[in-house]
Amino acid sequence: MASVVLLQHPVNRTMFFPNYKFLFSNQSSFPPHLSYTLQISKFRPVCSYTAHNSSSKIYRRKIQKNSQKERNDQNDNNPSRRNSTALLPTVDLINLCHEGKVEQVLEYLGQGASADYVAFGAIFDSCGNLKSLDLCKRAHGFLKLSTFANDIEMNNKLIDVYGKCGSMRDARRVFDKMRERNMGSWHLLINGYAANGQGDRGLLLYEDMKKSGLQPNEETFFAVFAACSSVGAVEESLLHLQEMRTEYGIIPGIEHYLGVIDVLGNAGHLWEAQEFIERMPLEPTAEIWRALRNFAQIHGDIELEDHAEELLIALDPSQANANKTTLPPRKMHSATNMLEQKNRLAEYRCTQPYRGEGYEKFKGLNGQLREAGYVPDTRYVLHDIDEEAKEQALMYHSERLAIAYGLISTPARQTLRIMKNLRICGDCHNAIKIMSKIVGRELIVRDNKRFHHFKDGKCSCGDYW
Repeated sequence: MASVVLLQHPVNRTMFFPNYKFLFSNQSSFPPHLSYTLQISKFRPVCSYTAHNSSSKIYRRKIQKNSQKERNDQNDNNPSRRNSTALLPTVDLINLCHEGKVEQVLEYLGQGASADYVAFGAIFDSCGNLKSLDLCKRAHGFLKLSTFANDIEMNNKLIDVYGKCGSMRDARRVFDKMRERNMGSWHLLINGYAANGQGDRGLLLYEDMKKSGLQPNEETFFAVFAACSSVGAVEESLLHLQEMRTEYGIIPGIEHYLGVIDVLGNAGHLWEAQEFIERMPLEPTAEIWRALRNFAQIHGDIELEDHAEELLIALDPSQANANKTTLPPRKMHSATNMLEQKNRLAEYRCTQPYRGEGYEKFKGLNGQLREAGYVPDTRYVLHDIDEEAKEQALMYHSERLAIAYGLISTPARQTLRIMKNLRICGDCHNAIKIMSKIVGRELIVRDNKRFHHFKDGKCSCGDYW
C-alpha cells in the first residue's frame, strides 16, 4: 500500500501537478484556492510539478485579469453584483461547514461575509472534527470581532474545540478571560485536561470550582472520574464517589459507577473492579460487563474475560459474537497518521521505506535513538517473525515516519501535531519520548484514545494510558 500525503497551500504558492494543468485552460475553471493530493509510492513522488516560467506567467495573468474584473464590478451600476461575498447567505456557510470546507468559510469571512450565532457554532464544530488548531485559531480571530465574543456558550464551545485540538493552553486562556462562566465552562475544561492526559490539572480545577462557590452536580463527577482515569487516581476516584453521597447528597447513577470501573480497569486493577461491581447497590448492566470484559482482554486476563462475557451475553444475547467482530487484535487495521502544519496536512498509511531527504532523516533519527539508549520492545509486534524482523517492523510504524517528515518540512523548534487512528503502542510511546529530547521539540500525538504531549523526554500521560 502506498503512503498518501495531502498538501494544502494558499494561492500564492507555485506548486502544481501536470494533471491539474487543465484547470488553467479557461477562466471559469480556475480555482480560488488550491487543494490537491500527492501520491507517494515507496515515498517517491510519482507526480510533481513546479510552476515556473510559462506556467507561473499564466498564473500571474489570471490573477491580474481577475483583479481587473473585480475592479470593473465595483464600478458597475448593477447592485446585484456588489458585495456578493458580504451577502452570502448564512445557510451556505453552514452547509460548507457540514461538508468539512471550513477553510473556504474562513476565506469568505475574510472577504467580508458575516456569520451569525449558528454559523459560528457550525464553524467551531467543523474545526473540532478536523482537529485543526490553525483553523480553530483563525475562526477564533473572527469571533473576537463579532458581537458574540463574550457569549458564554460560544466561549464554552471554544474551550471544547481547543481541547479536541490538543491545546489546553489556549483552552485555559479562553476560560480565564471569560467575564462570566457557567457549570459547563468548568466541566469542559476538566474534560479537556482529562482527554489530554493532564487529569491532575483537571482535579485541581475541580477544587478551584468548589472554592468559587459552585456546588458540583451529577455531570461534574463524570468529568472528575474522567480526570481520575487519565492519571490512574484510583483511591481518589473512590473518595469522590463517596463524596457525592455524603457531602452533596447526589445518588450515583450507573454511569458514575461505570466511570469508577474505567479508572480501575485502566489502572489494571481487574480484581478490584470485579469486586466493586459485585458490591454495587445497582444491578450491573450490559455496559458494566462489557467494560470489564474489554479491560480483561486488554490486560490479558482470559479467565475474567470469559466470565464477564458470559454475564454480558446473559443480559444481551446480541453480544455473543461481539468480542470476535468488534474487538480485533491491535494493529490489524491500517495505521493512518495525519501530520498537521500550517496550510499543510500530511497523511501516512504504510510502513514502506522510501528514498530521499526524508528517508535520510528517518535513518539518522533511528541511529540517534539507539545512541540515546532506546531498545526496541518486540512484544508489541504480533507477527510470527524473528527478532531482527520485529525490530525493523517497529522502526517503520507510521507515526515515526510522520515525525521524520515533519522534522524536515517545518522550522526548527516548531511543535509537530500528529493524529493517529489507532492506539499508540508502548514501544513507539517510549521512542517518541526520547525523540522529543533529541530534536528539542514538543511532539503532540493524538491516538484513538487521548492526546500525548511529548516534551524533554517525558509524556503528559506519565506513561499511563
